[in-house]
Amino acid sequence: MALIWQHARGILEFGDRPLLAGILNVTPDSFSDGGCYTTLDSAMSRAEAILRAGAQIIDIGGESTRPGAASVPEDEELRRVIPIISAIHQRWPRAVISIDTYKAGVARQAVAAGAAIINDVSGGQWDADLLPVVAAGDAGYIAMHSLDRPERMQLQPAYDDVTRTVSGFLRELGDRLERLGVARERVIYDAGLGFGKNAEHNLQLLRATATWRELGRPLMWGLSRKSFLSHILNVSLPDRLAGALAVYGRLLQHGGPQVWRVHEVEPCAQFIEMWFRLAQP
Repeated sequence: MALIWQHARGILEFGDRPLLAGILNVTPDSFSDGGCYTTLDSAMSRAEAILRAGAQIIDIGGESTRPGAASVPEDEELRRVIPIISAIHQRWPRAVISIDTYKAGVARQAVAAGAAIINDVSGGQWDADLLPVVAAGDAGYIAMHSLDRPERMQLQPAYDDVTRTVSGFLRELGDRLERLGVARERVIYDAGLGFGKNAEHNLQLLRATATWRELGRPLMWGLSRKSFLSHILNVSLPDRLAGALAVYGRLLQHGGPQVWRVHEVEPCAQFIEMWFRLAQP
């Protein structure tokens, strides 16, 4: 029986193929596309391209969480994301929109404006009201692990066992959500690549596919354009896609049900299509 992900607009079903979440950063300072989609017209064009390329989710963020980034006031984050969420929802009412935020107030208003999923990079750690907001509504929830806030998370991150630490955190968070009344079918997990992890930590998490399957829920993988690809391959930002595709291939072989959060939606969709075309007898 296929796993499902319940969200505020319906259900996403997981089969053999991963789901794609196309990234729409409406920020001036995100690490790879800051300032590209800060107007309504540019954001709408990006949303259309994401949908046309075959993504099942549009993931909208109004605060950069790159290493070293400072927090954005809630009213500024709302100013950035709410008009765009409303416009996308009005033009494509069946589109599944995810709001990338850890703030309860932003999550609440984003869902009211048309978002169906709350993508929380903090795992409920940075705003005590966020998980109660999730519990009070019917939005899907992405529970992610981060070692610390972006300002500090990459200052010499260390673990005795990164996989055990991250999986334990996610398992406990899932139990906590269930106690709050959030059905497990509404929750997927994210190991938080790059959020308080160095390149070796990220590789260990990517290799630990059996551990993630034991959690019993799909996993989101957010490795698109992450700097650890450059550290390993000695390439610049524009050349990180090839390394990411190699990782996606391993995840297709061993990773179980999953979502890929990506910038380059079309190449990833083509990769998936070719992979499964080759698998046919």
